[in-house]
Amino acid sequence: MTLVSDTHGAHGAVYRDRGGRRVVDHYRKPERVGKAVRNVVGAIEMGYGVLAITGEDRVEFIDNAVSNRIPEADGQGVYALLLDPQGGIETDMYVYNADERLLVFLPPERTEAVAEDWASKVFIQDVTIDDISDELGVFGVHGPKSTEKVASVLGGPGAPEKPLSFVRGSMVDAGVTVIASDAPLGEEGYEVVCAAEDAEEVLDTLLNRGLNAAPFGYRTWDALSLEAGTPLFEYELEGTVPNVLGLRNALDFEKGCYVGQEVVSRVENQGRPSRRLIGLDLDGLADATADIDGDADPEGYDEILPSPGAAVFDGDEAVGEVTRAAVGPAAGDPIALAFARFDADLVDPTVRVDGEEVAATRSDLPFPSVDGSAQSARLPTYPSDE
Repeated sequence: MTLVSDTHGAHGAVYRDRGGRRVVDHYRKPERVGKAVRNVVGAIEMGYGVLAITGEDRVEFIDNAVSNRIPEADGQGVYALLLDPQGGIETDMYVYNADERLLVFLPPERTEAVAEDWASKVFIQDVTIDDISDELGVFGVHGPKSTEKVASVLGGPGAPEKPLSFVRGSMVDAGVTVIASDAPLGEEGYEVVCAAEDAEEVLDTLLNRGLNAAPFGYRTWDALSLEAGTPLFEYELEGTVPNVLGLRNALDFEKGCYVGQEVVSRVENQGRPSRRLIGLDLDGLADATADIDGDADPEGYDEILPSPGAAVFDGDEAVGEVTRAAVGPAAGDPIALAFARFDADLVDPTVRVDGEEVAATRSDLPFPSVDGSAQSARLPTYPSDE
């Protein structure tokens, strides 16, 4: 459930469910807002689940469970994965060392299951796991002017610089923690964390005090992250071996054993996975999407763009499937992410939409139309590309 429904309602919010949590889908002008985020700055209420891990053994316990090394110093964070025995991603997460506790931000639909799984594995260790999702508000601030935005309203220290590091300060009368993001939208960005009772005031500060920010929802988030080449849990990550996604920033190949590590290491040693994540310009749909006013009817694109799972062909051969598609805010053209066979040439690819083959062109990631202020840390990187 959103913590700031009055503020969202004042901006004309349309809602959707995200993993059992009510979040803003859009504010009726997602195309215009997407351009505002690309050019200036925007703010979004994030739909995370949050776990607090306490006890003397907290760092060692979580480090043994996930794919990346947990920082031991206060004020530092890391992006990590929880894998199954076959190497498939059960969830992704951000883990922050917040002095006497670790804070784990993860998709809301995975929060309860992860908390129960970890609690069942605590034996003699001094570890306690609590779901504190309802106690915190989390807001994203993204765009080339996001540093200026945060500086204009943050009391205390300056904005953090190192990705996934954080500082503590205040906004008006509310205590906040400001985290430097790893640029999932291909722009500079931050996440602002506050107590739930301060959420309304903090969002009002982010939108209206200092440098104004445009409110945006998850429809815009999905499109901007697609342009940036950032895979997301609900579309690309769940059940996928991380090598297929090129998520090298989430993997520490030198740390001790964790579930799924043998599969990840074996695929890594092969030099490349069987599939990879690619970008596609949906040239054959450009005229159809151009006829739709995405601000007046954002759902109109849903009837034209390929759905997740739509087949990708290389000539007459099926070589992959679309994970998601959108009209990119930067250029206003239809684009998609897809899994494709690693060795597919994709010289003249097509995508099947409503039983017809639609012309496409393979694109680099991030999409060339994006001239962002930062590069996503999740941008797919494969050993053979280095």
